[in-house]
Amino acid sequence: MNLIIDVGNNRVKAAVFEGTALVEHVNEKGHELLFLDDLCGNFAISNAIIATTIDLLPHTVERLNQKLPFLLWLNDKTPLPIINLYETPQTLGPDRIAAAVGANDQYPGRNILVIDAGTAITYEFIDAEGRYQGGNISPGIQMRFKALNQYTGRLPLVNPEGRLLQIGKDTDTAIRAGVLKGVEYEIQGYITYLNHKYPDLLVFLTGGDQFSFDTNVKNIIFADSFLVLKGLNRILNFNNGKL
Repeated sequence: MNLIIDVGNNRVKAAVFEGTALVEHVNEKGHELLFLDDLCGNFAISNAIIATTIDLLPHTVERLNQKLPFLLWLNDKTPLPIINLYETPQTLGPDRIAAAVGANDQYPGRNILVIDAGTAITYEFIDAEGRYQGGNISPGIQMRFKALNQYTGRLPLVNPEGRLLQIGKDTDTAIRAGVLKGVEYEIQGYITYLNHKYPDLLVFLTGGDQFSFDTNVKNIIFADSFLVLKGLNRILNFNNGKL
């Protein structure tokens, strides 16, 4: 069985796969990897991969090496089942490339846009030939709310939950609409632009921030909260000589 670990800025997601089938998953706040004992004790883990966007503390790295001596650390030198055309692969977040791999694995031969809404919102494009062309990064929802509060003298920190209007009627609704509708229009813009260029475009939405929006291409959006984990599992199987 494969153990997949995705370390984000605030949380860690992990999953156990048997082949390509997801058997178990956990979502843990912080970076202590407290789930290791349970997953390693309950499942016969023979291969593992980790992708991290932060530097783990030395004692956590030591614990990983003890528990998982066969652990594959995903980096820019790791062989991939797709072609990476990013000009600075050493700066590319491992979660970004894993999301592209996961989407391509599910729909090979298709042009795909992956939108990952987390601490940051990332946009990844992989073409029908299996080439990762690159992507964009913008502030996530919580980051936008906090920035308006922290970088101004009087604007409050607004809760995303609450009355949402097209045009704000007070400061709270103005900020809430500015952030949430701004994200909605941003996403619609990327989809519309690429859909004009690639009429067969598929769109994947993943990440921790779940929100809904109306769009005339809604029927081609796939929501997959495990996309990065699936991509990491694909990379691990690829490196172990498995399809």
